[in-house]
Amino acid sequence: MADLKRKQYDALLEPLQIELANMARWLKHEGRRLVVLFEGRDTAGKGGAISAISEHLNPRQCQVVALPKPTERESAQWYFQRYVPHLPAAGEIALFDRSWYNRAGVEQVMGFASDAQVKAFLRQTTTFEKLLVDDGILLFKYWLCCDQDEQEQRFLERLDDPLKRWKLSPIDFEARKHYDDYTRAREAMLAATHSKHAPWTLVDFNDQKRGRLTLIRDLLDRLPDTRVSEEPIVFEPLKGKAKKEKFGVIEPIRTLKG
Repeated sequence: MADLKRKQYDALLEPLQIELANMARWLKHEGRRLVVLFEGRDTAGKGGAISAISEHLNPRQCQVVALPKPTERESAQWYFQRYVPHLPAAGEIALFDRSWYNRAGVEQVMGFASDAQVKAFLRQTTTFEKLLVDDGILLFKYWLCCDQDEQEQRFLERLDDPLKRWKLSPIDFEARKHYDDYTRAREAMLAATHSKHAPWTLVDFNDQKRGRLTLIRDLLDRLPDTRVSEEPIVFEPLKGKAKKEKFGVIEPIRTLKG
């Protein structure tokens, strides 16, 4: 399948982003709460997918959650506790760039969690998510699929791009040696946590542009009819002549013109 050109991709994405804006208005109107989890291997495209969704949404309504490694205190808490404060209130959206499923992924594979902790997580997760759904949260879980060859190419691109080098860490280079281990961990996680009330959806992200379009379309299609009429806004003309901005004369403040 031929790669999508940037103009083709933008033309396909724009109407989806308009639908996302309508969805956000519906959530606010109805007081609903939306949680979307983005999981996948390093370089799969989680950040790009989240950006495509949140780009034109009100950041006060749509929160992107990307938590750092747990603090010493958080490590001593109930595992799910650090994620609960980031769940949305009425009318809000939370997009999780990795989520509580870290325990069944990187923490398990890299030895940051014991076998007992992983087993407890897999046993408790469906109950935790059932509580969220029963309380009215709209919960969607996506796994972004990426082949090893493609992952290696993306690592190299990040290594060569000074604007993307920040995405690389020593743990990334160590984790890339464990592709098969991550596959086994993912399969066990899917088997234990794919439920009727919170099912998993796997999306092919070997082509990131097509993957984003596919994911967003699926998300929108799985929501109720989100059409809500826009409130009319009366934009009356100003009275009198429009004023020009005045700049101070205090040195050494500079005024730059584009």
